[in-house]
Amino acid sequence: MAGTRLSKYGDIIADKTGLGRIWIGVVLLATATSLPELFTGISSVAIIGKPDLTLGDLFGSNLINLVTIAIIDVLYTRGPILHYMGTGLVLAATASSFLIGAVAASIFVSQNISSMGILNYIGIYSPVIFLLYLSVQYMLMRFERRNRPDRAATEIPIAGKHTEISLRRVIVFFVIAAVVTAGAGTWLGFIGNEITIVTGLKATFVGSLFLAICTSSPEIVVSISALRLGALDMAVGNVIGSNLFNMGVVVFLDDLFFSKGPILSYASTDHIFTALIAMLMSCVVIIGLIYRPRFWPRIWVGIDTVGLIVLYAGAITVLYLLGRF
Repeated sequence: MAGTRLSKYGDIIADKTGLGRIWIGVVLLATATSLPELFTGISSVAIIGKPDLTLGDLFGSNLINLVTIAIIDVLYTRGPILHYMGTGLVLAATASSFLIGAVAASIFVSQNISSMGILNYIGIYSPVIFLLYLSVQYMLMRFERRNRPDRAATEIPIAGKHTEISLRRVIVFFVIAAVVTAGAGTWLGFIGNEITIVTGLKATFVGSLFLAICTSSPEIVVSISALRLGALDMAVGNVIGSNLFNMGVVVFLDDLFFSKGPILSYASTDHIFTALIAMLMSCVVIIGLIYRPRFWPRIWVGIDTVGLIVLYAGAITVLYLLGRF
């Protein structure tokens, strides 16, 4: 319920401020819907002390967020949804893939070469990746302002200009809905720990599947709601922006709250596989945004949707097999 309100209020904010649906989706909605990952991560590392739960949740959420694009493509009946997107999403998807790769590379280096710790407290990679995230948001804002005519051409106009509600009031409602979506986030970390105890599965797999599905449900609901509003750029931008937030912000804050040392030094290398699949899925999205094949015998979904579903199914199968041992 809160997720449907988030998309509605986000669309009104985009209309009233002129910031554009891509920026609202990638930054504002993505931040709000990623709060469960943030609170789950903090509880997993600060209270439970299992970094693999939060990292599995983050990388698994990245996969599910990208599969959400396939879900809304199936629901959208006018053609492959990525064909209607603004070019700003190419920049966001590329940056998302880059940050995922940066975290994966940091895990490899931390496990095999050096912990890269600052005073044995936080990894040097965390503030660097956070600064990269802020740089990407700045680039997206500049890109949106420079290409507003191009963006407007890709958006489906919505009847009415929301004159019945003030900007201040809609921002208050937006914040309330965001707080509700984050309310169960802290509890999910404890539930994930119980699942690992009961099932005997690795925290890596539990985080990548069970926690990721729970904490990604706001992204799924918000994107579907945005699709129904006709805000296509906002629907796709939400999930891509969530991946950016997961890697750039949540990893940084989790590292701050993890008291044993640089968090990636205690991470399982299984996460590198999940990260590589997320990068491959991001590449599929980028290709779908740029290249529009005519040979695909399309009924209602694009070839990119098929690729996303196949990659996700393969990733979960491999993670399950790894999680049994």
